[in-house]
Amino acid sequence: MKRLPSLTAVEAFVQTARLGSVRAAAAALALSSPAVTRRVQAMERHVGRPLFERRRRAVHLNADGERLLAEVGPALDELGMAVERAGGGAGLMRLRLGALPLFASHRLMPSLGALREAHPGLHIDIDTQPHALARLDEGLDAAIVLARDIEPPLYARRLGRNRVVAIGGRDLAAGPDALGHPADIARHTVLLHRDLPDAFDYWREAVGLPDLEPAAVDHFDSGQLILDAAGQGLGVAFMFDMHVEGAQDPRIAKLFGLEVDSPYSYWFACRRSALARPAVRIFHDWLVGEAGS
Repeated sequence: MKRLPSLTAVEAFVQTARLGSVRAAAAALALSSPAVTRRVQAMERHVGRPLFERRRRAVHLNADGERLLAEVGPALDELGMAVERAGGGAGLMRLRLGALPLFASHRLMPSLGALREAHPGLHIDIDTQPHALARLDEGLDAAIVLARDIEPPLYARRLGRNRVVAIGGRDLAAGPDALGHPADIARHTVLLHRDLPDAFDYWREAVGLPDLEPAAVDHFDSGQLILDAAGQGLGVAFMFDMHVEGAQDPRIAKLFGLEVDSPYSYWFACRRSALARPAVRIFHDWLVGEAGS
């Protein structure tokens, strides 16, 4: 078995990967930036390949670095907690998380049992109220939001890439009333979420019908209500493919077999300093792994 790298090299790699900056990692580890750089380079020499893409003011994990962080990060956290437990200092960890209701119900809740089994001391308060980013460090430790991108100086990780699909009742997908061509949308009401106001615009542009106008457009601030409306035949919803899959609603189906890349994505976001908290780190690494899978 190949010898393990030094623990200081592993720690420098994990902190730099999570914080996205050698300077931020140095501050977290109470080291100089050159010292952190040397330790990260030692880690890369040990694995025999680069782990980061170097840019002017930041570093970003490459594919090899992503895979290594997903395995090494949780192991380092477990080691730290084991040392705390040995000293009698480990206890309950609590994460105050802002999350959109549909993401929470479709993506988080089905998997939280596995997270609790892996980390029995981690407890999560889920807050589905709006404007989560504005409430970071004012009631929330981290947030899962829907956006084109996240402005610095917040730390952010994209949770996969999503595709916009047309969603309708089963009678619109098959049978005598089925929609055979995207142009048939002109006879129907389009249903849009207020957080995805341009979803239909991107979709009609991508399918080559930029001037397509529906009979009407109805807006909702609840993803679940949009899916219910589509299931009741009230219109054609334009949402992410994951929303259809997560709903597992036999009343609805994707229409036309078309999937269009969206500029919107779900993001995990927090203050960079929050990644120093065990609850935030553990949840972040687990969530990034779930998104990748």
